[in-house]
Order: sequence, then C-alpha cells, then structure tokens
Amino acid sequence: MSQDVVLVKYVLMFVETEQYQKAWEAKDDAERRQAYEQVWRWFAEHADRMSNRGAKLQPAHAATTVRMDGGDAVVTDGPFLEGKEVISGFVEIDVADLDEALRLVRSWPGCPTVEIRPVDDGPMPA
Repeated sequence: MSQDVVLVKYVLMFVETEQYQKAWEAKDDAERRQAYEQVWRWFAEHADRMSNRGAKLQPAHAATTVRMDGGDAVVTDGPFLEGKEVISGFVEIDVADLDEALRLVRSWPGCPTVEIRPVDDGPMPA
C-alpha cells in the first residue's frame, strides 16, 4: 500500500542588496561566469523539486506599479517601494515541508537573501 505524499508549494524569491550588487559589478568576466555556473548547477541539482524553471527579473527601475487608490488605478514607474533590497528572481518549488525548503535554500550560491513564501492554493474569494 503506497501513501500519497502531499507536497507544499513555496515560492523562493531571490533578493539582492546594494552591497551584493556592488560586489557583483566589481567581479571580472571569469568570476561572473563561475558564479553563474554555480547558480545553474544549483538549479540543475534541484530541478526535480521545481514546478517551473524560475526567472530572473529585470531591474527594479523597469517595474510598473499599479496602486488601487479608492477604486482608481494609479500607475507609476518603478518598484512598489523604495528599498535597499530588490527581488531579482524567483522559482516555485514543491517540497514536503518548510524544513525541506530551508535545506534547499541553505545551499543557494547566489544573492545573499532568499525569501521563502508558501503559495496559498486555496480557492479565491468570490
């Protein structure tokens, strides 16, 4: 008798800091290539847990934000808030629990911060 394993979906959001960005810009081409190889290796090693291939986002200044202000949509250029940290990419993962997500993230070789957020797959309110 086999039991079905229920997986939990999380989104990993990769967060770059100003300090990380400055350090990245100081790297030469060979160092950047090596860093990318480490990141792609990490994605390959954990591909069986990913429900999408992930994506690198364009810089925050390329964002467009829509704020619902009293029912009116106010559209502005740029991120939704000013900050020293920027979400630079994301991937969805399917894992047994938060502990497994934490184990996976602890080996992340890229930017210094990863936010782990559970996906709410319940019904949308009417």
